[in-house]
Amino acid sequence: MYDFTTVPNRRGTDAVKWSGPQSELPMWIADMDFVTAPEIVAAMQTKVATGIFGYEEPPAAFFQAISDWYAQEHHAHLPQAWQLLTTGVIAALNAVLRQFTHPGDQVVVTAPVYHMFYETVETAGRHVVSADLNYQRETQTYALDFAALKKALAAPTTTAMILCNPHNPIGRIWRRNELLQIAQLCQTNGVLLIADEIHGDLRLDQLDYTPAFSLPIALQQRLITLISPGKTFNLAALHTGVAIVANPQLRQQVAHALAAYNANEPNLLTIPASIAAYTHGHDWLLALRHQLQANYQMAQAAIAALPGVTATPLEATYLMWLDVSAITPDASDLCAFLEAQVGLRLSPGAQFRGNGRAFLRMNIACPPALLTEGLARLHRGCALYPTQRLS
Repeated sequence: MYDFTTVPNRRGTDAVKWSGPQSELPMWIADMDFVTAPEIVAAMQTKVATGIFGYEEPPAAFFQAISDWYAQEHHAHLPQAWQLLTTGVIAALNAVLRQFTHPGDQVVVTAPVYHMFYETVETAGRHVVSADLNYQRETQTYALDFAALKKALAAPTTTAMILCNPHNPIGRIWRRNELLQIAQLCQTNGVLLIADEIHGDLRLDQLDYTPAFSLPIALQQRLITLISPGKTFNLAALHTGVAIVANPQLRQQVAHALAAYNANEPNLLTIPASIAAYTHGHDWLLALRHQLQANYQMAQAAIAALPGVTATPLEATYLMWLDVSAITPDASDLCAFLEAQVGLRLSPGAQFRGNGRAFLRMNIACPPALLTEGLARLHRGCALYPTQRLS
């Protein structure tokens, strides 16, 4: 019913991902090479056909569609009243940090983690403190370091924590008991917890994702959950999202912050596209997840046959985290080599900090033909790299 095999031609479309040389195969930035759900396209076409694009505000149907989506997809109760429109997760994060923290404050993350967290915090004049995730090289798995997290959250200058759930780049879904511990630590220390859950719909297999806003209400007094259809439906250019805040007083303050930083004014296509996505996108998402699972299995098999490269088990997202430490102590150098010599563009892990210097991030959300070609280039480049280093 839905086509995830045809390779779209995105060159010459102003797509950031495909702005490189003709010979380059980009598998770096986190957008998908899949056409979005047809119902979303139809809704945007209907909107454009009106020919009138004045000031707008989201109707109740927008928030109801999101509530219904979380009830059906994640078995989570989400009142309409908890929701605030935003112009995307990072815009909302920027507004919230500037409203609730002060220059010089510490903001806790769990590295390696999404590089825009660092940029957003540091541009605002705050400091990033990381309770680095523990990495087990034997199993290629990560775990939260609660001792380090407890220490970081207890610091007098720590005022906020940014949680990535599911976690980018390691693809880990944090379990409910882990979220409970994080929320309790934040509450005990009076720390604002901001949960970026933009990848929440993109779970693989039958694993459950627990939205932070579904935690007990007693743990939500200083909790803000940020969501968006951007990753799920490949709508990044629409800059749309929702901040979910259970505490009425906190919600009022968040609404003020979003307005102060113009982080709540919808793109003219935001509302119809989002309503269509959350109302009619269930079947499309199911088909997408099947394709992503098939892609992951293909990539797993190829990487297992590649000496010196291992992959962290992927529970959610479409971003594979590749340990190349057996090939090189500097994955950024290998990343540059792959781009220059075989035309494969990946993300260097160093930008995610933590132990990312030993990793590459690979986007596998593409038609199988592109993935096959990308994996072949990865094999070829990794085989060439040691000889190039010795020459």
